[in-house]
Amino acid sequence: MLVAPSILSADFGHLARDVRAICDGGCDLVHVDVMDGHFVPNMTIGPVVVEAVAQAATKPLDIHLMVENNSFFVDLYAPLKPEYISFHIEEEKHPHRLIQKIRALGIRPAITLNPHTPPEAIEFLLEELDMVLLMSVNPGFGGQSFIPSVLERAVRLKELIEGRNPKCLIEVDGGVNDKNIHMLYESGVDVVVAGSYVYKHPHGIKTAINSLKIGS
Repeated sequence: MLVAPSILSADFGHLARDVRAICDGGCDLVHVDVMDGHFVPNMTIGPVVVEAVAQAATKPLDIHLMVENNSFFVDLYAPLKPEYISFHIEEEKHPHRLIQKIRALGIRPAITLNPHTPPEAIEFLLEELDMVLLMSVNPGFGGQSFIPSVLERAVRLKELIEGRNPKCLIEVDGGVNDKNIHMLYESGVDVVVAGSYVYKHPHGIKTAINSLKIGS
């Protein structure tokens, strides 16, 4: 299991410190939630702040766009050379075109599905993707409770991936902790995003990350 802590739960007054802490603690990716206040009812960080995150990070960035006008935001963040950029299928009218654009920029393309969106909605895009992000909370805010139906959705998605693009990873974001990590792993999930659990763990960031790294 790969672990991608979300900096949404970091202390933004000490952002560089908290980014370095998850990298030193053994994370695999640094998950960056970009919200525009339109697609979701919250706003987070722009490219100037994410540039500072990229400078502090020693692990690749995993940028999750929760925005309208995805192509515009891809152009903003592409110069930072993240490993992945994911966008929501619910918002994008021309997903195949955007996938091609992201890959042409040297970035791994990923698509995100909201809790109500079935995996079959992207079946014919799977061959073009490097990762699919399943939301296990409603996007827009950190600290929400895990929606268990993501386990069934992950199993269904895994079946589709095995038939079309076995190298495509499954990522889950929202409410991930040591209580559900084994169920996620057994459902075929490859990457987990965790914010509050990692940054607020009573025994520290490294302990939290290690508790999620099962199956390795």
